[in-house]
Amino acid sequence: MDKKKLVLIDGNSIAYRAFFALPLLNNDKGIHTNAVYGFTMMLMKIIEDEKPTHILVAFDAGKTTFRHKTFGEYKGGRQKTPPELSEQFPFIRELLDAYGISRYELENYEADDIIGTLSLTAEKDGYEVKVISGDKDLTQLASDKTTVGITRKGITDIEEYTPDHVQEKYGLTPLQIIDMKGLMGDTSDNIPGVPGVGEKTAIKLLKEYSTLENLLNSINQVNGNKLKEKLEEFKDQALMSKELATIEREAPVEISFENIEYEGFTREKVQPLFKELGFHSLLDKLGEDHAVPESYDLEEIEYQIPHEITAEIFADDNYFYVEILDDNYHYSDIIGFSIVNEKGHFYLPTEKALQSVAFKKWAEDAGKKKTVYDVKRSEVSLRRQNIHLRGVEFDTLIASYIIDASENIEGLSSITKRYDVQTIQSDESFYGKGAKRRIPETAKLAEHLVRKSLAMSDIRDKLENDLRRNEQYELFAELEMPLALILADMESCGVKVDHNRLRLMGIELNERLVEIEKTIHSLAGEKFNINSPKQLGVILFEKLNLQSFKKTKTGYSTSADVLEKLAPDHEIIEHILLYRQLGKLQSTYIEGLLKVIDPKTEKVHTRFQQTLTATGRLSSIDPNLQNIPIRLEEGRKIRQAFVPSEKDWVIFAADYSQIELRVLADIAGDEKLIQAFKDDLDIHTKTAMEVFHVNEEEVTSNMRRQAKAVNFGIVYGISDYGLSQSLGITRKEAGKFIERYLDSYPGVKEYMDDIIQIAKQKGYVSTLMQRRRYIPEITSRNFNLRSFAERTAMNTPIQGSAADIIKKAMIDMDAALKDQGLKSRLLLQVHDELIFEAPQDEVEILKKLVPDVMENALELKVPLKVDYAYGATWFDAK
Repeated sequence: MDKKKLVLIDGNSIAYRAFFALPLLNNDKGIHTNAVYGFTMMLMKIIEDEKPTHILVAFDAGKTTFRHKTFGEYKGGRQKTPPELSEQFPFIRELLDAYGISRYELENYEADDIIGTLSLTAEKDGYEVKVISGDKDLTQLASDKTTVGITRKGITDIEEYTPDHVQEKYGLTPLQIIDMKGLMGDTSDNIPGVPGVGEKTAIKLLKEYSTLENLLNSINQVNGNKLKEKLEEFKDQALMSKELATIEREAPVEISFENIEYEGFTREKVQPLFKELGFHSLLDKLGEDHAVPESYDLEEIEYQIPHEITAEIFADDNYFYVEILDDNYHYSDIIGFSIVNEKGHFYLPTEKALQSVAFKKWAEDAGKKKTVYDVKRSEVSLRRQNIHLRGVEFDTLIASYIIDASENIEGLSSITKRYDVQTIQSDESFYGKGAKRRIPETAKLAEHLVRKSLAMSDIRDKLENDLRRNEQYELFAELEMPLALILADMESCGVKVDHNRLRLMGIELNERLVEIEKTIHSLAGEKFNINSPKQLGVILFEKLNLQSFKKTKTGYSTSADVLEKLAPDHEIIEHILLYRQLGKLQSTYIEGLLKVIDPKTEKVHTRFQQTLTATGRLSSIDPNLQNIPIRLEEGRKIRQAFVPSEKDWVIFAADYSQIELRVLADIAGDEKLIQAFKDDLDIHTKTAMEVFHVNEEEVTSNMRRQAKAVNFGIVYGISDYGLSQSLGITRKEAGKFIERYLDSYPGVKEYMDDIIQIAKQKGYVSTLMQRRRYIPEITSRNFNLRSFAERTAMNTPIQGSAADIIKKAMIDMDAALKDQGLKSRLLLQVHDELIFEAPQDEVEILKKLVPDVMENALELKVPLKVDYAYGATWFDAK
């Protein structure tokens, strides 16, 4: 008979462990994901290591259980679950469903009781049982057939409790753990125990008297009058505490082992959730894709492959598709074109088209109207072939993104599916994926590309109708479409990088790393590999005797959060942390940038993602120039390598001052905030004055720091937990701080209440320029999902409007530079900042022109304010 193995997971406990072990993470939609990520890592490890035949995740059903009848204060005093964690539980449940893993909860009982009941039944039925939890209470379940795995530091580090291990660790049997809890209590569950009796005393007593009952019947024999008195006085409390700590093993669980059989997961069910949550690093760990290929029953189409490309095949209105298989930073290798118009359906082979004078003339003719997919990518690719794409009046990608930014757009086929137009198959299905990716023979390629142009003709009217119905056509035609071409200019232009200076920085940084390494070795008293967690752990926790952390199978935990806690204990820690930070600068930013410098242009050509974020913000990749770390001086210095591309030019940078707070003041209509900005006051000092009820001269630096945190926190829908983490204060203090802030700015409070109601009525919120974000969870019955949706409703109009304003400024700046015949060029957009390169003799013009244009991009109730600086490098433009 095959071995049967049951794995039982304490869902709440593992979720909590994951949440507090990992830093707060967000996906591109702003959803917190750290608990789901940690839970997923644990799940993947369990499946790989344990290879269960049966698996179940148990959750607590509610706050009240049968134990509250015994002791009303059971688990009392626990802090409310942070909303950043609460909002993740629905995704954890969705994750389990995607994995095909059963989950169960039982009213009036805890997850522990479900696990205790099922483990006992499974033992009797001949199963090998593995319990996974972060709660040591479950060690009482350990037996010859049940091993209890308790998470330690981190997520996937598990200490396994068998009866032998419990004996070795405590000198007790698993069942005596309950007696120990009866004596010492448990602060996490608010089990009182006997005051003054700790773990050591409890273990000592149980070794002598075996059980709590035996002990209480033999109080007179106990050494120590004070201990005797405590045991006598709290006799009933000790027995009650033991009862509270005892896991119920006969709970009315109504789920059979047949229902929790585990047959494995399929990639096609898990992959979409991983993509939604942004778990890109975990996608590769899913193994081979066993998804069933897409099935298409497509109507036959006619198309032509012209022997010669002449002007006769082009018309006044055309659906034009440029196929680029590789999306790397070079936009490399166009593999074909297709055109559909009144004259027919045409596939144009790449080489033949690029050599055709008629094709170039048509592509650059603004009078020949074109509908495309991704005008920016098409323009950048063609520009590399010395062809400028003109006459594009409609972009199906941009239109789809504006209509619903929450939809994950993976090629044109994902848009056509949304409109029930099944005329093309996905690129992944057609070309294959990863190592299996291939360009098929010409006939198949030609048909696939022509189908894409036909698909655009099928959905264009639908997209345009939706834009007009949503009052978003102006956003599409006057903001995003012209912006796409400006971004194409920026990508094609690129930013010059002084590779010699960057290499020199690398050498200097390497020398600094060598010096820090020497200091660390000197403080440690020996040489060792600092990058080896195993060797580092031995040095810190064995040789230097720093705070003892339990050893894992691979050594000690030396993660950043562990080291930060140890920083006050030994000066070696700050050097190790700095060594790691500088090492990352060296590998990711200096070596990383050197790899992507174009040898022909000596520039980096970053790619701006225009149709990605839910708020409308741009992002930058390959390389990411919006994310160069500037908190460390060494990080800021990397910007010294970014220089003008021409002699006697400068880098000119201009950024909006506190744009999101100004947008908040405008949208909320709060008179105090509006007046503060009109009076050009320091908004953080002003907020501190309001919240702490002090005069300006009484505002301390700490008061201002707290006011700044809550100012920006409000913009991002911060909770009391989030604010407490950023300020290092208690949640209660943070909650009072937020309360005082909202009392001080009643307009903001009213806005927050009103926008939630608007979202509930309409199902979406809008920016000042009618960019929408749909929030279906706003009416969810699930409190956690609804809470997240409410914070999203509050902050999206603010962040999204700020994004719209800087996009509008980019368009206005482009026009202003051209109108005045200036040579200055826009190079980058980094959050709320625009970076230009300019001739020295145009700087005086820019000092007036740039702030004027940017400050008047959109009229608000408060003035927009722009600061600027310039210098020989990006670093100097500060």
